[in-house]
Amino acid sequence: MHCRWTFILVLGLALLPRDLGAQEAPDPAGGDAQEAPEPPEGEVQAEEPGQGEAQGEEPGQGGVEAEDLDEGARLEAERRALEEALKLDLGQGQGAAVGDPGAVTGEVGASALQSMNPEISLILNVAAAAFSTDEPLQVGAHDPNKTGFVLQQLELFASSAVDPFFMMQTNIVFSQFGVEVEEAFATTHALPGSLQVRAGQFLTRFGRQNPTHLHAWGFLDQPLVLGKFFGAEGSRGLGAELSWLLPLPWFVEVIGSATDSAGECCARSFYGGRDLGVSSPLDLLATGAVKQFFELSGDWSLMLGLSTQSGPNPTGQGNRSGIYGVDLLVRYRPLDDPDRSSLSLQIEALVRTRQVPGDVLVDEGGYAQLLADLDPSWQLGGRVELVTGLRGDPLDPEQTEARQRVSAQITYRPSHFSKLRLQGSLDAPGWLPEPTLAVLLGFEVLIGAHGAHSY
Repeated sequence: MHCRWTFILVLGLALLPRDLGAQEAPDPAGGDAQEAPEPPEGEVQAEEPGQGEAQGEEPGQGGVEAEDLDEGARLEAERRALEEALKLDLGQGQGAAVGDPGAVTGEVGASALQSMNPEISLILNVAAAAFSTDEPLQVGAHDPNKTGFVLQQLELFASSAVDPFFMMQTNIVFSQFGVEVEEAFATTHALPGSLQVRAGQFLTRFGRQNPTHLHAWGFLDQPLVLGKFFGAEGSRGLGAELSWLLPLPWFVEVIGSATDSAGECCARSFYGGRDLGVSSPLDLLATGAVKQFFELSGDWSLMLGLSTQSGPNPTGQGNRSGIYGVDLLVRYRPLDDPDRSSLSLQIEALVRTRQVPGDVLVDEGGYAQLLADLDPSWQLGGRVELVTGLRGDPLDPEQTEARQRVSAQITYRPSHFSKLRLQGSLDAPGWLPEPTLAVLLGFEVLIGAHGAHSY
């Protein structure tokens, strides 16, 4: 209702006359002044009161009747009333002066229209897949997981400034058989000391890939280690996050968050599918990260991150799990290349510890991927992955040996809003007699406004 009345008020401002004395007065210096055109029959020709006197005419002799002046004054009063109502409706009663229509309609009106039009986009990801086995061991919720066609997701993204203090973002994901709130959070914009708070449901900022969405990935499926350690949707939950940009000569950001420790999809190594409730702060999932960026030269840059997670697991009273990770991104992008080519090496390595009755389980995993953007249209990529296995693992009892996977992809982007990706992979779980071959073809299209991704 608020937005509808705001729109009506803005529309009323646009339709009312901006200047009731729009006709140009004769040049007092004696130039050839253009004669004002005669108004159409039946139309009122309005002038500002007193304009006739300024031209040396008695009131009522400038072709304007008294009732015309009354009509002009009435319209001007209505316009001013609309401007004042619009300011009050927007909570900007101390903004521009009511008598300054340019400021009101230019600043307040533009703000009203902007508030009614957040950035909104729809991103469709579909894929066709062929596997050499009937039961491929894909770990991501959006991974192609069977031979045939797959709707990876339809993402509805919306983002806008709430007011001078908060920004809100939502990512609603539609699948073939359901819908979920992937992210919905508010971020502060006005805290002192280079501090920022985020609250709601969000992907934790552990490592490089976990905080990103499917359309920003370099491959069509999730890295094995993220699915095994975090869950099919990555590390995600309801909670709050505090970040601090340190006052140092290079970019250093320190991040800490507390989120729910339950959820098979998003906190697999912790409470997972068993929600045992929260009786103390130790029952929450704590995530910490330090991210640093170094500009080595105009063409070379490096980003280094350290991350950690700690939370309870359901194997016994007081038992806890921990995940520790390091991530590295090295990018070469020559500034003088007209093709805007680049080469990016991204590496993540993770170690997980879990307390279980009478033992502490330790496993690790990671991946390295190399992406080469030949020009704005073409990209080539390769990825190698490794995760170790454990005997007696309560989460994956069958994965007693290491698992390796090698993937390669070629991507064609007809424009910034569409993408075709062909990917092949060889997956070799050590506990199975034969590896799995896969060929994937992904298609992505985007409509609407979507903000830039993080570096």
